[in-house]
Amino acid sequence: MKKDHCLHRQTKLLLLLIACFLFAIPFSYAQNATLAVSGRVVDSKNVPITGATVVVEGAKNGTATDANGAFKINVPQGAVLHITAIGYQEFKVKVESDKSVTVTMKEDEAKLMNDVVVVGYGTQKRSDVTGAVVSVPKARLSELPVTNVYQAIQGSVAGLNISAASSVPGSTPSVGVRGQNSVTASSEPFVVVDGVPLTKTGGSINDINPNDIASVEFLKDASAVAIYGVNGSNGVMLITTKRGATGKAQIRYSGYYGTESIAHILKPREGAAYVQKWKDYNAQSGLTPQYDVPNIAELPYYNQGKTTDWMDVITRQGIIQDHNLSISGGNKDVKYYISGDYLDEKGPLYGYNYKRASIRSNLDINITDYLTVGTSFFLANNNYDGGRVNMLNGSAMSPYAQVTDANGIYIIYPMYAELLYTNPMLPQYTDQVNRSTNVTGNGYLELKIPGKLKGLKYRLNASYTYLPTLQGSYVGRMANDLNGTASKTNTQTKSYIVENILTYTKDFGKSHIDFTGLYSAQQKLFDSTRAGAVGFINDQLSFNNLGAGATQTSASFASQYRINSQMARINYSYDSRYMITGTVRRDGSSVIGANADKYGSFPSVGLGWNISNEQFMKGIKAINLLKLRASYGKTGNEAIGPYSTITKDKLARYPFNGLAYTGVVADNLGNSKLHWESTKGLNLGVDFSLVNNRIGGSIDVYHTKTDGIILSRNIPVMTGFTSVYDNIGKVDNKGIEVTLNTKNIATSNFRWESTITFTRNKNKWVDIYGDGKNDVGNKWFIGQPVFAIYDYQMTGIWQEGEDPSKQDPSAKPGFIKFADLNHDGKITADSDRVVQGQTAPKWYGGFYNTFHYKDFHLSIFFQTVQGVTKNDNDLNYVDESGRRNTPQEVGYWTSANKSQDFPALTTAANNARRGYAYPRDASYTRLKDITLSYTVPQRLVDKMKLGGLTAYISGRNLYTWTKWIGWDPENNVSLRGTGTDGTLGSWTNNYPTIRSFVFGLNVSLK
Repeated sequence: MKKDHCLHRQTKLLLLLIACFLFAIPFSYAQNATLAVSGRVVDSKNVPITGATVVVEGAKNGTATDANGAFKINVPQGAVLHITAIGYQEFKVKVESDKSVTVTMKEDEAKLMNDVVVVGYGTQKRSDVTGAVVSVPKARLSELPVTNVYQAIQGSVAGLNISAASSVPGSTPSVGVRGQNSVTASSEPFVVVDGVPLTKTGGSINDINPNDIASVEFLKDASAVAIYGVNGSNGVMLITTKRGATGKAQIRYSGYYGTESIAHILKPREGAAYVQKWKDYNAQSGLTPQYDVPNIAELPYYNQGKTTDWMDVITRQGIIQDHNLSISGGNKDVKYYISGDYLDEKGPLYGYNYKRASIRSNLDINITDYLTVGTSFFLANNNYDGGRVNMLNGSAMSPYAQVTDANGIYIIYPMYAELLYTNPMLPQYTDQVNRSTNVTGNGYLELKIPGKLKGLKYRLNASYTYLPTLQGSYVGRMANDLNGTASKTNTQTKSYIVENILTYTKDFGKSHIDFTGLYSAQQKLFDSTRAGAVGFINDQLSFNNLGAGATQTSASFASQYRINSQMARINYSYDSRYMITGTVRRDGSSVIGANADKYGSFPSVGLGWNISNEQFMKGIKAINLLKLRASYGKTGNEAIGPYSTITKDKLARYPFNGLAYTGVVADNLGNSKLHWESTKGLNLGVDFSLVNNRIGGSIDVYHTKTDGIILSRNIPVMTGFTSVYDNIGKVDNKGIEVTLNTKNIATSNFRWESTITFTRNKNKWVDIYGDGKNDVGNKWFIGQPVFAIYDYQMTGIWQEGEDPSKQDPSAKPGFIKFADLNHDGKITADSDRVVQGQTAPKWYGGFYNTFHYKDFHLSIFFQTVQGVTKNDNDLNYVDESGRRNTPQEVGYWTSANKSQDFPALTTAANNARRGYAYPRDASYTRLKDITLSYTVPQRLVDKMKLGGLTAYISGRNLYTWTKWIGWDPENNVSLRGTGTDGTLGSWTNNYPTIRSFVFGLNVSLK
């Protein structure tokens, strides 16, 4: 009967694998056992231990615990189970009956220090690491309503600045590691998944399902990142996905369902306040209004006393849900992990949607005792379709404007005869398609050399990525385009990488040495084709027949990128006390100038001293771990794309003799000597654990200098060009990072633990163009942050009775009062503007608390970002304040209220603003998330015939403390008319921070 049951189980699994077009894994778990024993493995805090190995002593059969710490195994009566897990003392238990057993394992601090950590092209014992390598807390990788791993770890890792300029579903936050090292290059870290780069393949962090992630490490200092050479200047993020383990098949489901809403609504003025603003505007402007409201289309509702809540019109109940199913298992020779995931997010603003369907298959096969092969395959389909409502237009609408006509059709100009603002719902009448698919296949071969060369290993990694995208758009009559405008863009990215890795590990006496050598080649091919048309006789064909348009346009582009690399690294440790790491990497890139050395070398060295392992420390019981680290090295950055170093022309149409001809004109001047940006960095660190491991953590201080920064240098117009890229800038970063872990309370039933992170970074220009001069136009100043806020200094509002003649002679009551910094009796751009702050935070941190009471677990996470200054576009309505609705929180000056914060409504007051952008303090502290979970006791789970069950509720972006006036201090809100392409950063795509609540389940089957 048991054999039939196992056969039926194998058949179902096989059919599922074939249906997913994945690998069929043969396995058999038929056991001649007398007892079917189930149990659960937990630590001293009753937290489940995932991946613990459970084997029958003296036999070959075994299994591994699942995500809930549960296991089930068939054993002979009287057998002894041998249970092991990394970082814990071994445990043995004799089995006399088939009753469920609960095993509590004790932490082994010696083993924790011998735990391995991913460091790039391999692993190292944590105790032997000399660089700044930090592991992301695993608790941040689950039970949170996020669409990518960046969102999950925001604020929880020291030295990692993650900010979401927009919360558009499917968007990815911006990420910076240890300050700004470049101007033209991205600040994103280099992302590596299972040893193979994701960055530079065209892929996105959204392509990696967070449920598939087993661990995340960040490499931050030069010693750690130099192994990635030109890719390491912004740090390296190493993602390891889940893989199979020896034991019976583990079937797991994890999913959540919840709601989304706007965390803070910047409410527009309601009826009475809107009418009063109109009256005040006319009174200040010396005008006599024809109506009590600005426009004739507002009169019907005004006369009837009706109003429209436009924030309610453009918003809906947001929904987010995610469902993940995985199967993993194997035997000593074949191990597999297969998962499928579906994510669906409908944002609280109409038309903002994100769907992702993904599958992953990880396979490891031991062909022989010395040859192992494996694959990692994943497919991710991202869908961003939807006609997105215009939030800025929604906030501008009059409360007396009507949404639809008598037929239920959206009115194009709700505030007619005002033609500046169209109905924010019009994009719902458009066709918008935006999709991408990432198909990536990785394979490896690992050969262990036996005999006298034991410890020598060769590994071949190969990866291929195919990433097609589709964007389609049609705007027709109902969306205020009387001609009909359509476009369609197809792109495809094909990339491959091949890596040859040779490693050698040897222990002799108290010494340990390991060597890693690398030769790799990578290529990326990109091409795009865009076609557009205008002038359709109707809207029926959308963007599916561009030839039906009266006027067609087309464009195409293709590029190729290549890089070859060689690397060598040597790690040496003596008696786990003294460590040294030496690394050198050599990269050759196709984007570097033809007359420059296309190859750059990037060396580093790291030193470590485990003081706590010294004999003289043995008697100091209060110190469990004390380790010093120091490193120095050099990394690089290409900072430019393909063909940026060559001189290019562009096509131009010109008339001649009554006909149109095509010619070429100068486009950009190349610089064949353009070379790498290079960063040299020093890092000093200490790792510690004190008072019986109740207090632990790390402190790092660093100093990096980047030179050869690529900037656009102005050149004489007589050359036919106005600028050229050159290696001329220098930037400096200094900082400190602190991570503190504490065990505040630890009893048999209750525990409270905390993690505190703190990061402070000081960034400044050392030189810009090599002449010691500032660039006022770009707001770059030597000695100041790279991205500084430079503006007039507002000191208040001019009031009636005040005399501005000796400070700002043209000022009138209601105008902004600016400081006359040079005391010359006038306000000028050259003399009265000053650096007021920086867009990057001066410091940021996180405070993470976990509380455990029996089977209940509560986590609370606070995030803080301080010292940020941003231009507040929610205060800046230029000359439109009298024509549109404005937020209740944004006031205006009148002779009665004598406001010192907001100017008058008049056009004259706006013109006197001199382009002032309202820089304000954007610091904030946020209750980022709270999660409450309950792990069902194993005895109850067994009765339900399950392997494990955990239920949880989680809330995210719950409350924010800030002085900021606007939607959210973290978001960037664009002014009307800026960036009209509909992408992130354009005014048509403003999107605020979202609050979410979800209920989730983690279930494992027996």
